Amino acid sequence: MVLMSSIKLSDEDQQTCLQIARESIKYGLQQGTALKIITHDYSGNLQQNLATFVTLHKSGELRGCIGTLEAYQPLINDIAEHAFAAAFKDPRFPALEKNEFEQLDVKISVLGKPEPMTFKDEEDLLQQIRPGVDGLILEHGYNRGTFLPSVWEQVEDKKEFLNHLKVKAGLSQQWWDNAVKISRYETFSF
Repeated sequence: MVLMSSIKLSDEDQQTCLQIARESIKYGLQQGTALKIITHDYSGNLQQNLATFVTLHKSGELRGCIGTLEAYQPLINDIAEHAFAAAFKDPRFPALEKNEFEQLDVKISVLGKPEPMTFKDEEDLLQQIRPGVDGLILEHGYNRGTFLPSVWEQVEDKKEFLNHLKVKAGLSQQWWDNAVKISRYETFSF
């Protein structure tokens, strides 16, 4: 598993990422598209191909969250695109309005590489899950869902975390099939 300590982002890089996320949302309000990024204008750390999720909150409530599980573009570009998408493309929410912009809290999660888990049954899986550390990806046929490690702040225990993830993936809380694929990952969030 990629240890999150291997992702090095200075305080300055973190501030740059948060600034780009806000600028991309502001640009989206004015132009209807994500802010275009000239990658080589940024530090080497921000040019690494890393996967991110950008989460928006307004008055403590979720207002949008979009990201990817697999790294496919430079970190700074990923953040600009996902900030725009979280504000305007999350199907759970209407597009962000101008009067909401100043009320937004932006959180960025940089994902480590997902690691497939091996388990014999649901109980064995539950024993291996690390509360507050693991984000999980559940895959079974066409059903797929993920929860970032930050979701642990809203659930009581491992069983509740897994049951909510099943529902997010389009399955029932009681569902189980030993052929299910589960991967875990850690995040560096700021």
